[in-house]
Amino acid sequence: MSSTSGREADERWFYCLDHKSVEAYEGCRAEVRIGPFPTREEAADALDTVARRNEAWDTDPDWTDD
Repeated sequence: MSSTSGREADERWFYCLDHKSVEAYEGCRAEVRIGPFPTREEAADALDTVARRNEAWDTDPDWTDD
């Protein structure tokens, strides 16, 4: 039994790396998805979000060994 209610699942969006598209909760397996995101638009921007976060982490002095 899932801990996510039907309504909560309906409001979550994912970006599928296999299909390069936005999917609802009932989509591909978790290993090939990024998310969840609260809106379809945010899920569509997932790769840019990941790139921005990676850049921020890469340049954060608290997380670098330099």
